[in-house]
Amino acid sequence: MNGRDFVTREGLIDNPRNPPPPAKAKVRPLRLDLTTLNLVLAIADTRSITRGAEREHLALAAASKRVSDLEARFGVALFERRARGVEPTEAGRALVRHIRSLHANLHALESEVVEFSRGIKGHLRIVANASAISECLPPALAAFSRAHPQIRISLEEESSAEVQAAVAEGRADVGVFVPPLLDNRLETLAWRAGELAVMVPAGHALARRRGARNGVRFEALLDHDIVGLHHGAAAQELMRAEAEGAGRTLKARLSVRGFDAIAQLVEAGLGVAVMPATTAARLARVHAVQVLALAEPWARREYRLAVRRQEKLPTVVQRFVDALTQESPAGDSA
Repeated sequence: MNGRDFVTREGLIDNPRNPPPPAKAKVRPLRLDLTTLNLVLAIADTRSITRGAEREHLALAAASKRVSDLEARFGVALFERRARGVEPTEAGRALVRHIRSLHANLHALESEVVEFSRGIKGHLRIVANASAISECLPPALAAFSRAHPQIRISLEEESSAEVQAAVAEGRADVGVFVPPLLDNRLETLAWRAGELAVMVPAGHALARRRGARNGVRFEALLDHDIVGLHHGAAAQELMRAEAEGAGRTLKARLSVRGFDAIAQLVEAGLGVAVMPATTAARLARVHAVQVLALAEPWARREYRLAVRRQEKLPTVVQRFVDALTQESPAGDSA
């Protein structure tokens, strides 16, 4: 017995002035079906419950009830009813983003499973920065593809920071990036070494300087406009940091995606560029440009492989990592 109870001839009863705490409601698991999610997407796209219901071949009353039930389950409004239709609320927009992502994943799931009936034994998702794709990744991919023809390979280009995020979040299986390491959810392996070089227009003042054959210092580039990759690219961010460390400003006049576009702009006299040496040498054979060594300690850099930390890698991923590290002289892990 406690202070809120009375004893009577009938037994123990509650004191109405001090009622017991309400019983905790049982939280039911939230079950979502694709029909309702597709309806939400259709309403958001058409800005109309009526047209959304028509697109999903549902009666208007049934569609309205599905939306009302979903809002009740979430405890938040998903759409604002207006005179000219409906608009998603903040919560509704968040749900729509997830539904679109779910559709993309379901499509990928269907495509990948169907491929097994065609003899495909796995799908390897690789994401790499532009320098790795241009400088050293294609021959490695070709060799792996020849050795494992039943494995489908998809490759996407991102900045080194985005490469790490994609692997850590499970959007890619393997990443190739240039340090620094930004995510401790990753395990990385040294793979290849690379070197940055300077590209200038043919006959440029930097190429005519005394000692140019021995290389050019980065400080000399800061007097000229720089043509580079998009914001976030490893080389671009490195140059920006080096310029700030020297108390200078990087004159990043033009930013593009792709080294061939950079070479064309340099050839046209719109600036000078820093890019992987092997890529610069290859482009110099087809463009009126000159390639000079970059005489800086940071011009030499490494490419690292990244996988998500887990007890056991999927077989396809392990085979790819093994193939690359066995043919590479580097192999330390972090």
